[in-house]
Amino acid sequence: MELTSLSLQNYRNYHDLSLTFSSGVNVFLGENAQGKTNLLESIYVLALARSHRTSNDKDLIQWQQKETTISGRVHRRTGDLPLSLNFSNKGKKARVNHLEQSKLSQYVGQLNVILFAPEDLELVKGAPTIRRRFIDMEFGQMNPLYLYHSAQYKKILKNRNAYLKRLQLGQTKDTVFLDVLTEQLVDTGSQVILARQAFLKNLELAAQPIHTEISNQQEKLTLKYQSSVDLSENTNIDQIKSQFLESLRQQYQREKSQGSTALGPHRDDVQFWVNGKDVATFGSQGQQRTAALSVKLAEIHLMQQETGEYPVLLLDDVLSELDASRQTHLLLAIQDKVQTFITAPSLSDVAKQLIHAPKVFHVKQGQITVE
Repeated sequence: MELTSLSLQNYRNYHDLSLTFSSGVNVFLGENAQGKTNLLESIYVLALARSHRTSNDKDLIQWQQKETTISGRVHRRTGDLPLSLNFSNKGKKARVNHLEQSKLSQYVGQLNVILFAPEDLELVKGAPTIRRRFIDMEFGQMNPLYLYHSAQYKKILKNRNAYLKRLQLGQTKDTVFLDVLTEQLVDTGSQVILARQAFLKNLELAAQPIHTEISNQQEKLTLKYQSSVDLSENTNIDQIKSQFLESLRQQYQREKSQGSTALGPHRDDVQFWVNGKDVATFGSQGQQRTAALSVKLAEIHLMQQETGEYPVLLLDDVLSELDASRQTHLLLAIQDKVQTFITAPSLSDVAKQLIHAPKVFHVKQGQITVE
């Protein structure tokens, strides 16, 4: 899978921009605050219909403009496919092959990307919300059904929390509707939990040999799904539903007093263990970065297995955060396999040695020249 071209109209600091890309490595060089990250963000948005930097789509629209359009052409095994997204005060419109899509779940997955940015090093030691978002965004690209169940769960959760708030405030005493919402939450939430378990097991299997190699055969990486619902590793969907429902019943008084749902996939987490220890708590910064890098590289192979095609890789100023050894492992892993977009102030000596014939773009104040 490759992104062969990209066009931006009124996107952040780009008024009107059209670029064509190499099928190998594309490098955007420039000082900070010139627009390099905006470019990578636009590719990410084109793929997932949302930004990794803001939850407000209006932030993507250039100052004093009313709308922005991102369009690109994706080359896949089945042929070329034009994609476009338009953001305005009226919302977002997504088009595949010039046809507007009624649901974003029908759009996401046409272009698969993996983003690796400095903040992704927080994947191991950061807040649980970072890891939940990681699962939702990465697995959602591979599995449209998971994306659907995840979206449905969030919608039902919002409604259930709103009704619990009404109970808390004494605005209603009717619990029948709450029972209906609870059953819906359990049905969709159990599907999310089961899919996450399978995804993390496959991700672990793909990440372990990479991690072992980077750590010079010294360490073994394990991923543990920490569910707020009491589960065993081999639990089936019916057992998850039963346990989820029972757990919610036990939390009813607490939920009523707090006005929010006490447990479920929205409160779950992932732990990274190295040689039997929680690396977020007991690991060194080097071990944490190795774990994060191993998982990111494993995603490339896992996505290829799930979709039949390699994703596009976005490396946003991440090379400067890695030492020479980890840079080498990263660049060798993607060499001649994955179309890659790299932003950096300048290329490191390691990158110059390992990147074969990159296409280099120079970025300055929202203007781009090709080397």
